[in-house]
Amino acid sequence: MRPRSMSSVERARIVVIGSTMMDMISYMPRIPDAGETLFGDRFALGFGGKGANQAVMARLLGADVSMVCCVGTDVFGDLTVDNFRAAGIDTSYVTRTSEASSGVAPIWVEAGGHNRIVCVAGANAYLTEEQATTAVESVPRVDVVVGQFEVPQAVTAAGFRAAKARGAVTVLNPAPAAQVSPELLAVTDWLIPNEVEFEFLTGGDGASSDEAIAASAKRFGVNMVATLGDRGATIVDSSGAAERITPSPAAVVDTTGAGDAFVGAFSYGLAAGLSPTAAARLGCACATSSVARPGTQSSFPRATQLDEALAWAASA
Repeated sequence: MRPRSMSSVERARIVVIGSTMMDMISYMPRIPDAGETLFGDRFALGFGGKGANQAVMARLLGADVSMVCCVGTDVFGDLTVDNFRAAGIDTSYVTRTSEASSGVAPIWVEAGGHNRIVCVAGANAYLTEEQATTAVESVPRVDVVVGQFEVPQAVTAAGFRAAKARGAVTVLNPAPAAQVSPELLAVTDWLIPNEVEFEFLTGGDGASSDEAIAASAKRFGVNMVATLGDRGATIVDSSGAAERITPSPAAVVDTTGAGDAFVGAFSYGLAAGLSPTAAARLGCACATSSVARPGTQSSFPRATQLDEALAWAASA
């Protein structure tokens, strides 16, 4: 792995509080109907989980990343820890439990790249508030703390409170779709839903138009980036104005992990001192690059692909 960094900043520091999953990906021409058995084209086993994916993307770009998570004492837990270490991610705050298996995510990918995912949380549900707080308080320096909904919201809220006390920026990816607890929302600086999650949070009012996104950011009292698939992303910062970012068209092979590539890259951008718009452009570029390849973490941009993404972000 060859991490990058923006020339203006050395060693952006990110803590990710979140999930790990072993992705079990089946590729098939179409999704089977109820009761139907369908032959698939191929199968892949890979590393996933929204938290882990976002951590890997931020690390690829050059951040120092600490992962706060819980895995089982099974072989998937062993493989997950080894994968973090190989990526250069700090595993000091990875805990293990014998009470549950490591998290798994069976994924179906049909022709055209669209996916359906089932997450089995397993050990992810055993991460505690104390563990999250201790981790955030213990790292030597932290610029951005990232969270999602694949671990208990109370755990993320505890980590975010510790982050705010240290002056760090908090980034919440409300996925899988669920309502945000008031306690977590109160300590969230940036909220990053995709279209499905945005409509769930808002009750589908106005769908995901730029106007609706701006209104929702004001209502929730946060900065917001709504990711919109091939339509790019809309960012609403403290000014309250909505700005649409449209990436270059891409040939879609597999959309799995694209949203995580965006969140990890956006979080890196903020930690590296980029403007929110430039950080969102970096997120779009990394997500767009990822959909051109199969898999989750394995699809994330590397080498010259990262250089191209950083250059496009800086061109804003």
